[in-house]
Amino acid sequence: MSNVVIGLTGGIGSGKTTVANLFAELGITIVDADIIAREVVAPGTIGLKQIQQQFGNGILTADGELNRPQLRELIFEQPTAREWLNGLLHPLIRTEMLKQCKAAPSPYALMVVPLLFENKLESLVDATLVVDVPPATQLSRTTSRDGVSEQQVQNIINSQISREQRLARADRVIENQGDIAQLRQQVALLHHGYLELVATKPKL
Repeated sequence: MSNVVIGLTGGIGSGKTTVANLFAELGITIVDADIIAREVVAPGTIGLKQIQQQFGNGILTADGELNRPQLRELIFEQPTAREWLNGLLHPLIRTEMLKQCKAAPSPYALMVVPLLFENKLESLVDATLVVDVPPATQLSRTTSRDGVSEQQVQNIINSQISREQRLARADRVIENQGDIAQLRQQVALLHHGYLELVATKPKL
């Protein structure tokens, strides 16, 4: 049962997944907000049922799954629909993240939340860890990884808080501009520090 939760965040293309995987190699449980966001709208869930009731059967694919491209288009065109969706999904995602963190068998849990600061979720974690890279690296990595234009990536960067704001709110920062060996070394040092935090935090 983990009593300590570390919130991992960073801008698009910063390498959050790579960092999370290195913590996983050390036996740490990873709770990923993006994965949970898909789980809470899987077929048979209350989340998908409510979306279907709100937007009609057309929001489903032929095999009963959520039609994500259609939903994205809908909430892009209708801000009120986006507000309704966020009001439904955010509490479901938050509840499931906390449940998984509490059940984690590792000494602490790593909660990976791309929009940790934007969605004001710092209160859910004991410490924040930001993966940082320069904006030019974000652009080149994301365009090659996702096959999208630089303008699309720039729009996403612009929709997130600035690099300066993110760094100012971080308890710890991990620089992801070197090779995997350097990254692994930084993770090992952080891991040691988090184990000390676990040892000093009173048990609930």
